[in-house]
Amino acid sequence: MIVITAPTGNIGSHLLSRLLRSAPAEEGLRVVVRDPARLPDEVRERVEVITGSHGDPEVVDRAFADADAVFWLVPPDSSLSPEAAYSGFTRPAAQALAAHGVGHVVGVSALGRGTPVADRAGLVAASLAMDDLVASTGVAHRALACPSFFENLLEEADSIRENGVFTDLVDADRKAPMVAVTDIAAAAAALLLDRTWTGAGSVPVLGPRDLSPADLARIMTEQLGRPVRYERQSYDDLHSALVGHGLDEAFVQGIVDMKRAKDDGLDAGVPRTDESSSPTTFEQWCVQVLKPAVLT
Repeated sequence: MIVITAPTGNIGSHLLSRLLRSAPAEEGLRVVVRDPARLPDEVRERVEVITGSHGDPEVVDRAFADADAVFWLVPPDSSLSPEAAYSGFTRPAAQALAAHGVGHVVGVSALGRGTPVADRAGLVAASLAMDDLVASTGVAHRALACPSFFENLLEEADSIRENGVFTDLVDADRKAPMVAVTDIAAAAAALLLDRTWTGAGSVPVLGPRDLSPADLARIMTEQLGRPVRYERQSYDDLHSALVGHGLDEAFVQGIVDMKRAKDDGLDAGVPRTDESSSPTTFEQWCVQVLKPAVLT
């Protein structure tokens, strides 16, 4: 039995679809979802559904009973502090993992462990602490150590369409890994289906190559057939904008600290290898995902 949290999210939906296609018949699939109606009808017919939040002690107690493996993804809650949003949300699950003797957990986390800026990296520091909490239960644990997602650019689709502009806080020439959520889902599926691994560790998922904002602008211009440029936002402007939208101030500071750490090399601590590189290129992603969002 594999339990999948956040099965309707960006990563979870791709993971669930992949497991439904490739898992052997004897492998049961159980999902934890707040609103089962968000699952497609054909999916609900093939999985066991536990309704509720996977931050609820009663829900995870039911979900983890008889489970062999769990896919763990925390949807960050911007109304909470980073510690509460990550480790606070995960504590009931950690207790349930130990109580039910779950063997394996695959979680979505971040790059940066072991770098000089890891302890001041805001949301990333909170995510790494969450990994340590899960590993402390004694389960075999793999944290998928991810850089920024291509999909983050979907938040800029309106600006790209209307103004030909996207923003971030890092230097325009700062190259860093980036990854598509489909590649993260593929890495998670491989670990969940082959549970021969033991101990605790991380698995970097780096995308095919490092890219700078200048690279992204050039590729988007080519693939969208219209000029796209990068504008660097200030930390103060981002902080003010997010607080103005009602986000918890500690969470906002966590975002700002994460962005600053990324510009200081947070994502550069893992060497790129064939094993850590994943296949989906930014060019492919632009054609398949960004272009329909911007041009339709």
